[in-house]
Formats: sequence, structure tokens, C-alpha cells
Amino acid sequence: MQEVCTIGLDLAKNVFQLHGVDADGNVALRKKLRRGAVLGFLRSLPPCLVGMEACATAHYWAREIQSLGHEVRLMPPSYVKAYVKRGKNDAADAEAICEAVTRPSMRFVPMKSAEQQGVLTVHRSRDLLVRQRTMLLNAIRGHLGEFGIIAAQGPARVIHLIAKLYAGEDAGLPDAARSAVLCLARQLEALTEQIRVLDRRLLAWHRQDLASQRLASIPGVGILTATALSASVPDPSVFRSGRQFAAFLGLVPRQNSSGGKERLGRISKMGDRYLRKLLVVGATSVLRRAGSNPSVTGAWVRSLRQRKPARVTTVAIANKTARIAWAILARGEVYRTATPT
Repeated sequence: MQEVCTIGLDLAKNVFQLHGVDADGNVALRKKLRRGAVLGFLRSLPPCLVGMEACATAHYWAREIQSLGHEVRLMPPSYVKAYVKRGKNDAADAEAICEAVTRPSMRFVPMKSAEQQGVLTVHRSRDLLVRQRTMLLNAIRGHLGEFGIIAAQGPARVIHLIAKLYAGEDAGLPDAARSAVLCLARQLEALTEQIRVLDRRLLAWHRQDLASQRLASIPGVGILTATALSASVPDPSVFRSGRQFAAFLGLVPRQNSSGGKERLGRISKMGDRYLRKLLVVGATSVLRRAGSNPSVTGAWVRSLRQRKPARVTTVAIANKTARIAWAILARGEVYRTATPT
């Protein structure tokens, strides 16, 4: 077999496809392997460049393959798609990955450590539990509303209604409905406690992570956003500027420019949806406090709000926050509030 210099590895659940080329770009390897045989086969090869799409399980395989002495690079799947010649199968995907990983203009995804992936798992789990809690709150409110038991908006109001059910202050509510609603209420209490447990775990990680602590000094960035950013961006140097990082998060206008004419539309909404949501929610709090903020940022927010709708202003603040976050991660500094001169 010719000496393999570059390998494209198409990941899957059970059957993995490999495509390798030599130093001259000639095909030296086409192989299909079961999951358990991948590391053993790569261990038998001399150190080479291994390219993979940054999809599910990619970071785990990147760490394992790197420990064998190979150089591993992860790429966004959308960037690899352009190199698929024709058709869609594992062999064509592996060949496209092998071609894309050698391109000098290709953008790569930094490999995350197991600890960083663990923190992001806590975030995803918490987000799922919060959505489930919202579903339970809406269900309880809807069921009680059918019997004329109404509460104002907000989780606290629903919890107050549940307390009345436990106390027996539910005149006119049939026993069958009462037992069903209390069953949902017990699930709601369990979810709330589980969310508190995950919040405490994120707080503990935040207190021992310096990057997360520096990020939390930015207005509108709390512990949730700081820990998510710190775990999601292990190497800020892959972005050339704060604007590129904001574009990665989908917080810049989508372009449809041609012939020297710039046409900017709505934000692209590319990249990590969860990070974008956290930044926009944090920007909403900055907008609400802008009236009493004497800093330069507060004056900028007030000026922007006079000219633009609230949601456009919020997204602009989120864009600015993303750029500041990149600068803090790249330079290792702490946010400093600029005061008017």
C-alpha cells in the first residue's frame, strides 16, 4: 500500500468510510471499517493528516485519533458539501472530506476537550428541562382555565394556583381533573429541582474557569452565557476578528451584494443557535437598563433605540457583545466600562 499522507474520515454510528491519498494526491486508500476497528487501523498507519466533519461524536473521535499521533482537523459540514462531486454516499463524502481538509482557505473547528463537552452537555440538558417546564406550566394553566380558574401570566402565578390545589381551595374542580393537574404539578416540582441542580453545577464550573469569569464582566453576560461561551470557543484565534465571531453566531446581516452594490438583509442566523439566544436575551436586559446607564455604551444604546425598533436594537447589542466577548477571550482581559469624557 502506498504511504498515506491525508485521510478523509466519514463518521457514522457503526460503519465508517476512509479515503486516503499520498503526497502527490493519488488515491492510496479506500476502506470501510466497523466502529470497533477504526482506531486499530489508524494505529497501524504512520502519522498523517485526518479530516472529519464537525458533527455528532466528532470531538470524541478527534481526541482519540490525535492520541495516536495523527493531526486531526474538523470542518463544518456545510463547507465540505461543496467538494462532493456527484451523488451522496459514504465513499463520496469521505473523498470530499479528504479534498476539503487540504484546502488553504478552509475554516476549521477547534477540538473541544471532554470537560468542555461536559459543560455543554449540562447546558443542553438544562435547556431541555426548561422547555419541558414551560410545557407543563402551559398545560396546567390551560387545564385550569377550562374550569374558570385563571391566573395572571408568569410561573409564580401558576405555582400559586398549584398551592391552592394542595390546600383544597379548588371549588368547582372535579376530582379527576384535580388529580391530573396535581400529577403535572409534581412533575413540575421535580423539573424545577433538577434545573437548580444543573445551575449549581454550572456555577461551580464558572468559579474555577478564568475565561468564564472574565466574560461575566461584560454587561448582559451572566453565568449561563459566560460558561456557554467559554466552553464553546476553546480557541478564539480561529476567528480573525470580533466581526467574524459575530458572523459565526449569525448576528450579522445576510448579504446579497453584486456589481459593487451592497444589499444587506436580516441577520443570517447561522452558527450556534443556543449561544445566539443567550446573547439576545442578555442584550434585552441591557436595553431595559439603558436609561440609567451613564456609560458610553448606555448612550449608544439610547441613541440607537431612538432610531430603530426594540428588537433591532437588541440584536445590535448582541452583535456588540459577541465582539467584546471575542476580544476578551483573545486578549485575556476583563471588560472595562468606558465613561464619557
